[in-house]
Amino acid sequence: MQSLWMVVAGFLFAGMGVCVKLSAKEGYSLAEIVFYRSVVMFFIMLVLVRWRNVRLATPHWLWHVKRGVTGFCSLSVYFCAISLLPLATAVTLNYTSPVFLVLMLMFFRGLRLNRGIMFALGMGFLGVVFLLQPTFEGQSLFGASVALASAVLTAMVYFDVSGLGRLGEPVSRTVFYFSLISTLLGLVWIVFSSLNPITFRGFLMLAGTGIFATLGQLTMTRAYSRGKVLLSASLTYTTVIFAMLSGVILWGEHLGWMEFLGVALVIVSGVSANYFLSRTK
Repeated sequence: MQSLWMVVAGFLFAGMGVCVKLSAKEGYSLAEIVFYRSVVMFFIMLVLVRWRNVRLATPHWLWHVKRGVTGFCSLSVYFCAISLLPLATAVTLNYTSPVFLVLMLMFFRGLRLNRGIMFALGMGFLGVVFLLQPTFEGQSLFGASVALASAVLTAMVYFDVSGLGRLGEPVSRTVFYFSLISTLLGLVWIVFSSLNPITFRGFLMLAGTGIFATLGQLTMTRAYSRGKVLLSASLTYTTVIFAMLSGVILWGEHLGWMEFLGVALVIVSGVSANYFLSRTK
């Protein structure tokens, strides 16, 4: 039952996507959205690590810097994709990250291909083809490319987090340093960007981005640490479903049958990749 926390995480991450899209439509720049999201997450994590008495000293600070920079880039590119595409499409393309993670494990850790992993890769490729059907033109094609780039960067984040886990770094410390580095990089970025006045409505959306993201991270961690890993990994795709429903309710976004098929294939690919990767350990 602990794995069901991942359904809560899926809802929260979809909520983060809604807040990002609303903030962009309100006129806030990508730099502002990323910065305010990071600031909110940093202060929440600061309170959490002090409450849990988590020691922040670490001999692996270079790993944390690498994870933080990669995570910041992944976050920024993902938010850009959300602002350019229908929410469900952006989220689904980002969730092709397990396919890219498999490729990274092949090249950097000598993962051997088997039929199961080849099936997962094939389904992921077909899913992307159906989502990127020839009707994608102009801004949509650019947005799709950005979403796929975010998936590659997300896979790199997973790779780095896996490395930190093998070094014995606690999750709270890893997330804290990610939020700290993202805040510092966001601050540098926002210095060179124009600032919009924060209205009450804007405050709710920008703060909501950070709150949804942080709660999503914490519930996801609970699902992975206390539930069945494979089931938890499979339930991450509930984010796609919640994002699809949010897009329909809030903006009247509707996917055609080819796009629905693409979503289904990406979900099958991700679940399969997680399953077959778990069997290779």
